[in-house]
Amino acid sequence: QVQLVESGGGLVQAGGSLRLSCAASGNIFSINRMGWYRQAPGKQRELVAAILSGGLTNYADSVKGRFTISRDNTKNTVDLQMNSLKPEDTAVYYCFADQLAKRYWGQGTQVTVSS
Repeated sequence: QVQLVESGGGLVQAGGSLRLSCAASGNIFSINRMGWYRQAPGKQRELVAAILSGGLTNYADSVKGRFTISRDNTKNTVDLQMNSLKPEDTAVYYCFADQLAKRYWGQGTQVTVSS
């Protein structure tokens, strides 16, 4: 089992920044892909950004140039730096980790961007 604990959500004004962090613990061998999804009220969960253990990243088009994902393999953490936040970024953000054929999820952290 892998446990994921997120931190760093909150309320921010449009144009502001937040940094989300996610720490993995437990049986953490062979975790390849880690990243973040988000889910806004009434919408499907969508991929925000992901990073492989080797550092390759991908982003949703809506966040490219504003969000940066990073990972520390020695600490088993993944961070999401969110800049130039917009009201449409408001959602619950979920950390995930892929270990072999299984995906683990964090409990989610709320990000609210006021206009």
